[in-house]
Amino acid sequence: MIKIGKSNDISHRFAKVIKNEATRNYDLYLMILPALILLGIFAYAPMYGVQIAFKDFMPANGILGSEWVGLEHFLRFFSSFNFVRIMRNTIVLSLYSLIVNFPLTIVFAIMINEVRAKWFKKTIQMVSYAPYFISTVVLVGMIQVFFHQRTGLVNILLMKLGFEPATYLTSATAFPHLYIWSGLWQGIGYSAVIYIAALSGIDPQLHEAAIIDGAGKLHRIWYVDLPGIMPTATIMLILNMGHILNVGFEKVYLMQNPLNLETSQIISTHVYEVGIQGMEYSFSAAIGLFQSIANLILLIGVNTLCKKLSETSLF
Repeated sequence: MIKIGKSNDISHRFAKVIKNEATRNYDLYLMILPALILLGIFAYAPMYGVQIAFKDFMPANGILGSEWVGLEHFLRFFSSFNFVRIMRNTIVLSLYSLIVNFPLTIVFAIMINEVRAKWFKKTIQMVSYAPYFISTVVLVGMIQVFFHQRTGLVNILLMKLGFEPATYLTSATAFPHLYIWSGLWQGIGYSAVIYIAALSGIDPQLHEAAIIDGAGKLHRIWYVDLPGIMPTATIMLILNMGHILNVGFEKVYLMQNPLNLETSQIISTHVYEVGIQGMEYSFSAAIGLFQSIANLILLIGVNTLCKKLSETSLF
């Protein structure tokens, strides 16, 4: 009885604190209310439909009226002929993108931070930031123009140098490189913004102390700048690992053709082909649910590892 009384007393005090906080800052809660409503409508309400991954969904019967089949669609995906290739391509593209984009973005941010001429620094930022606003369709069109076998600028230069033109657009080997490095060109300026902001927050006195101690520019970058942005880099790494199976659909689909399917067929394009074109909604929902669960496990695992190694984590 004493324990129950203490528990009730604590609950009463907690409710009172919450009520006082809501009353005191009601205007702030009203400002955040539209965002919470939108989040609930577009992020949480659709979760009701996840159950079709465990059903043989028929639009005429509705979600509740469809037959329950359990893990049948998951087992079908795991045992499918393309499963290994789809998973391999998705993971390879994600890891390749992470290995290229993550360090080079940090290097680019440090290089911009070291530029002392303000007009030159702003020019570089503007030029590197502009490609981010190019649509995916236009970007893929640019890739096709530059790497066309007969009329592409790259192959024209190769032929001028005495080499044979290469079939980049239909090559399964070239597809990952075209996808990743064009993505780096498009997004490096935008991705570097957060690191530039972190670098600007480093105490200038640390650099002054390092200069007094005789440290050169490279030493100051290594011992002052990199440790200063390491918490930000750790958080970004965790977030990137949480999306390891979420390779963008639009760009891959536009670059995909029957000759490069060996390396271009990924989870998102497979879901589109099966779910939208093949109208197998339950099967595609099962694949999407598996993708989300795998990403969540990776996110929690990497977050736990980073927390133990660097004491920096999302939660």
